[in-house]
Amino acid sequence: MDKLAELADPTTRAKEAGDLLVRHQQIVGELSRIRREALEELAAQGMTQTQIAELLGTTRARIGQILSSGPRPERALLGFGTLTVALGGKIEGDKQNPGPVVAQEDFVAYENLRDLAQTVGLSTRYEVISAGGALNVNREGLIVICGPRLSSMIAQILASDPHLAFEEDDSGWYLVDKQAGRIYRSPIDDGQSADYAYLGRLPRLDGRGSFLYIAGIHAAGAAGVIHYLANNLADLYREVKKRRFSTLIACTFDPKTREVESSEMLTPIYRPDGA
Repeated sequence: MDKLAELADPTTRAKEAGDLLVRHQQIVGELSRIRREALEELAAQGMTQTQIAELLGTTRARIGQILSSGPRPERALLGFGTLTVALGGKIEGDKQNPGPVVAQEDFVAYENLRDLAQTVGLSTRYEVISAGGALNVNREGLIVICGPRLSSMIAQILASDPHLAFEEDDSGWYLVDKQAGRIYRSPIDDGQSADYAYLGRLPRLDGRGSFLYIAGIHAAGAAGVIHYLANNLADLYREVKKRRFSTLIACTFDPKTREVESSEMLTPIYRPDGA
């Protein structure tokens, strides 16, 4: 703060102070979430709000307020701070200087994810993955919605999952549960209004964390994952916390509107250690 106050240029000083205020507010929110989660764990162990208050040197009313109004613990599954959602881009085919564009269904998935994030007090922004599929995965609050076909980098990171995988043959892309020895081809390819998708946390390349990864065999599958998260975020967080995991999600959708109607977990939750 002293260094900030000594900046000669008032524009720079105002900008950096604003950036620090935003970061400070994000950290305060995350600390509140961690505190609420800890209190919920104490309550789950059988402690009353009065006992928790005595333990922490505060009042029962304050404990009740924190448990009812603090940030929901399960939002940690999505990330921290402002979430960046990276969407797979396809090159425009009818332009003189083509650039990457996002499939309409993928952008709808982003909008649904944005709405989910808002319900747990998180903000979002999106970016389009450039041609070739290169992106910076070494950052906080990153969620990637992009199939391995559009990004060789993502395909290489996916290879670190010992249990689930995307594969391709003459009939197209499909998902594999290596643990169970089963393959899952999209029902869309047979004219059905359903799809399968991958959901998991993949390792960052710098080894300092992970990022949330979502990809359907077709675009409808990604929307199905968001539908699943919207209805099962708390349960899934209790199972995996912020650790690495992967699972497959099945969904059905309205063939006319493409709106997801149902979603469910297709495989067990796998972790890198085999648990």
